[in-house]
Amino acid sequence: MSSFDWVEALGLLAGAQTTFAFLPQALKVWRAKSADDISLATFLIFCSGVTCWFFYGLFIDSLSVILANAVTLILAASIVWLKVKYTRRKSMGASCSPDESR
Repeated sequence: MSSFDWVEALGLLAGAQTTFAFLPQALKVWRAKSADDISLATFLIFCSGVTCWFFYGLFIDSLSVILANAVTLILAASIVWLKVKYTRRKSMGASCSPDESR
């Protein structure tokens, strides 16, 4: 491998580690069917930044930046989707009277 290949391999390793750091959070939210402790604003801002990194990776033709941010965006966006889904479900359940929720 040339020096460039080692640098790209390091980028892929770093990207994989930081990307998959979101997997336990996504699984926890999905299993618990609750995202009460998740900040929607934080994840929306984060998704926006990751989208910028993804396009940056496309512009500079960096496989490690593209892959890491594509997968990160999928995981972070899934957490946003679950947050919205479970928050809506919870608010709809709270708006029903006890007799209506059966």
